[in-house]
Amino acid sequence: MRFATWECAGRSSAGVVGEHGLHALPGTTTVLDLVRAGLPAALEAGAAALDTSSPTPIDSVRLLPPLQPPTVRDFAAFEEHVEGVVKSVGQGGVVVPEWYEAPAFYFTNPYALIGAHDDVPVPPGSHVLDFELEVATVIGKDGASLTPEQARDHVFGYTVLNDWSARDLQGREMKVGLGPAKGKDFATTLGPWLVTADELDAYREDEGFLQLDMRVSVNGTEVGQDLLSNMSWTFEELISYASCGTWVKAGDVLGSGTCGNGGCLGELWGRHGTRTPPPLEPGDIVEMTVEGIGSIRNRVVPGEQPTPITAARRRPRLRKRTASDRT
Repeated sequence: MRFATWECAGRSSAGVVGEHGLHALPGTTTVLDLVRAGLPAALEAGAAALDTSSPTPIDSVRLLPPLQPPTVRDFAAFEEHVEGVVKSVGQGGVVVPEWYEAPAFYFTNPYALIGAHDDVPVPPGSHVLDFELEVATVIGKDGASLTPEQARDHVFGYTVLNDWSARDLQGREMKVGLGPAKGKDFATTLGPWLVTADELDAYREDEGFLQLDMRVSVNGTEVGQDLLSNMSWTFEELISYASCGTWVKAGDVLGSGTCGNGGCLGELWGRHGTRTPPPLEPGDIVEMTVEGIGSIRNRVVPGEQPTPITAARRRPRLRKRTASDRT
């Protein structure tokens, strides 16, 4: 089953994607409410909506992110992507040994999520804008310190994720040893809907990976293609690691990280040795399609001028207050 959230005539609704359109859930029920209720209850509510509500044509609404998650973690689970990006920042293309030891992730901004067809403003101060083709899983029930086997029962479903990246801002801030932060938190596309895990079981390999085709194009020209099954860890292993010593909760979103073979421009820049294809500019249209889930399509538009940033004050050398300071 596929759950969506949309806006029409100034009103937000949540519901199920049917053969002839979108079927609204009753009252103010949200997709997050359904996720927290659990997959069996969500499927029952979705079936009832299909039976009782009239469909709204998809092309008559603005698709919003399918849910508003409490947290968003983004991993880096594709070795080919990491290798290419390392080359792009001049580190020789050698993946550090620590990457293989555990799946790395960062927390991104849940307030910066945008819908499947929303415009994406260039972030203030950036001139090197990039996309990142990913799949995200949504946690279906709370859990802590889960094993990968236990984590399987905590998957509600999957959606497409585009982790838009300001490479110039990201490069500066990560030299400090923190981040990414402002290089990432201006926009993350989530959509077009949330597909329940049972719909994708047919794509599951023996090792637990989902063999889904992933593609991205810019202005109609394909620039990247990979299989989700080329991840180095399964989603269950990512969930297990995220929950180690803490909690993951229903509605949390965990991104796979960018796929390889052109899943982002940064990887291609590393492999080509030049910024080819060039960074995104206003007017560019980025479209991503993941087999079994759907497509998202966003246009880049001009953004705001940056607010002036105050440079750091050099630290004072005083260790004690002088007598005059105390009077």
